[in-house]
Amino acid sequence: MCGFSCRIILMINIFTYELPYTTLVFFFFVAFLIGMAKTGVHGIGMTAIPILAYFFGGKASAGLILPMLMMADVFGVTYYHRHASWRHLWKLFPWAAAGVIAGTFLGSHIEDDIFRAVMGVIIFVSLGIMIWMEKGKKDQIPDNRTFSTLMGFLGGFTSMVGNLAGSVMALYLLSVRLPKNEYIGTAAWFFMVVNFFKVPFHIFVWKTINVHSFLLDVTGLPFIALGAYSGIVIIKNIPDQYFRWFIILTTAVAAGVMLF
Repeated sequence: MCGFSCRIILMINIFTYELPYTTLVFFFFVAFLIGMAKTGVHGIGMTAIPILAYFFGGKASAGLILPMLMMADVFGVTYYHRHASWRHLWKLFPWAAAGVIAGTFLGSHIEDDIFRAVMGVIIFVSLGIMIWMEKGKKDQIPDNRTFSTLMGFLGGFTSMVGNLAGSVMALYLLSVRLPKNEYIGTAAWFFMVVNFFKVPFHIFVWKTINVHSFLLDVTGLPFIALGAYSGIVIIKNIPDQYFRWFIILTTAVAAGVMLF
């Protein structure tokens, strides 16, 4: 009798998933982090990716996390939608779509650990340049089409392959020096459009999203909402003059997660 009771406590059956209760707790914690990331606490969402991959596996976790990202995107866009810079978004979207398509067909041939390490190094180097520009009061990186094309493609590619586009977009939006709310609104719209665009590729090509995985994601919605609210409160209390340094710091942490 005790053995049966202990099993009920230790294991939970939910939508064909048989999960230890600790795994479900971490799943809800990931949902909370994703909510925070989408309302301005960028970088913190990067810690969610290895947690989910540890419990569910690399490719499966990519499909599991996408609907949660999309739900959180809706919160971010709903709150910050009026602040988006569409001038920058229209430059990014076509190349981001190309990056997603390339990532879909090349992703299975790329070693995940090597890819993360390379991206981590690139982002650290780029952040070093950003910090030098910030401290030296240098002009922004030229807002030309070549730069936006490269960042759009990398944003789409890294979003599809490893959900690493947060750091790529942070570098782009920092470089064009958008104000705090405009930065968050532009990022929110970018990721919502890209993430919805990725869905058919996950369903029909990678086959990492199904009805059961989606229903499991829905159970995390209250925690996503709580995280989104927490992110809004945190960002409101960060003065505009410190916001750029806050993003640089969280992006550096995210790059560290990729490396280690």
